[in-house]
Amino acid sequence: MRFSVPLAALLGAGLSEAQYLISEMSFGYAGRISSADNPGVIPNFVVSGQPTKPEILSSKVILTPVAPGNARGAIWSEQPLKHPNFIVDVDFRASGPDRAGGNFNIWLANHGKDIGAKSVYSAGRFEGLVLVVDSHGGQGGMLRGFLNDGSVDYSQHHSVDQLAFGHCQYSYRNLGRPSQIKMRQTSTSFRVQIDGKTCFETDRVSLPTGYDVGVTASTPDNPDSFEIFKLVVMSDTSSHDASSNSGDNNNNNNNNNNNNNNNNGNSNNGNSNGGSNMLYKKQSSSGDESFVDLADEEADVFQTSKSQFQDLHNRLQGTNHQLSSVYRSVSRHHQMDEQRHNEIKDLLAALQSKVELLDEISSFRQRIVALENEVRNMNNELHKKLQDNERSVQGALRVHHNSLTQRVAESVPGHGKLIAVIIGTQVILVVGYVLYKRRRANSPKKYL
Repeated sequence: MRFSVPLAALLGAGLSEAQYLISEMSFGYAGRISSADNPGVIPNFVVSGQPTKPEILSSKVILTPVAPGNARGAIWSEQPLKHPNFIVDVDFRASGPDRAGGNFNIWLANHGKDIGAKSVYSAGRFEGLVLVVDSHGGQGGMLRGFLNDGSVDYSQHHSVDQLAFGHCQYSYRNLGRPSQIKMRQTSTSFRVQIDGKTCFETDRVSLPTGYDVGVTASTPDNPDSFEIFKLVVMSDTSSHDASSNSGDNNNNNNNNNNNNNNNNGNSNNGNSNGGSNMLYKKQSSSGDESFVDLADEEADVFQTSKSQFQDLHNRLQGTNHQLSSVYRSVSRHHQMDEQRHNEIKDLLAALQSKVELLDEISSFRQRIVALENEVRNMNNELHKKLQDNERSVQGALRVHHNSLTQRVAESVPGHGKLIAVIIGTQVILVVGYVLYKRRRANSPKKYL
């Protein structure tokens, strides 16, 4: 199996930027949206609509049907997004008559359930970000981004279109395939892509954590049908890391309280607690625990067996805390390695399938080249045979014309015989007439 340079670059990019799926905020990534055991329900999401709820199928959700018009549909996550760096990936499709319309909204907003099935034009004083896809601009469609901190009432604003902070032209209707919108936030930028191409990017937008993820669609009297196939939320840190970090913070608080209580209890013993006051725990910015080693003391400080035991106890306790922290870190990294290993396996499988397709394409190319050569040879042979036939026909016609002239000259009878026959006939007639006159003149005359 051969890897090309672009495939190797793709593999390197996938390994360097590992993304973790947030399954409780995603659907449609495993092939089925609604499970067979509980049809019509999307786990961890709230579905609403007017006048009826969106139709949930196994592979897609119909937010707004083809008929009737003036419909609204919404899907909101039950849990907020707790990761500062994230990717929201949405696959949707819009189809309808030529003069139909509507809008499709992707939300990252605070208290998304209060927004419900509203669009950006009727959401009011929302807090967060919304990406809107509609036919604004009159050129087949446009994708625009809007921000609000709750101070602007979008439902009462005289020109909502002027509030967009980013936009790009995109013809989204009646494509016959799903369109992909992906927004990515990192520590340095916020970027929106559609069908793999960058729509707009800025380094002046950074959304805080705790926002709900949702999609809504609304249609007028002549409606478009908006269907959503996938909503996937990913982050560069796993959900286990987030939960373990919060758990570590709680454990740190409990351990700090216990250590403080022990230190306060032992502080009444004077010099006997000399080592206990030196045990500290600090929390790093990444959430990992690290301990400060106990300072070395002279042996003369520990005069009694109790102080020696307490020093030994504190050092053993610090060692146990360090071992526990190392164990948690190893377990966490082991799970991360397992997840990355599975992702790499999936990526390699996808790359292998792409390489197999490339091999098939190369074989098809060879067959096409062979067929092209064969057709070219047949064309040359055909031209050669046509030229040979043309030469043979021209030669045959030339010979035929020459022989035809000679045959005509040979076949035409002579004029001398005809003249002789004519003259002879005239002579015979004259002689016969003369003889007739003489015979009649010499014959006896009859009288009455």
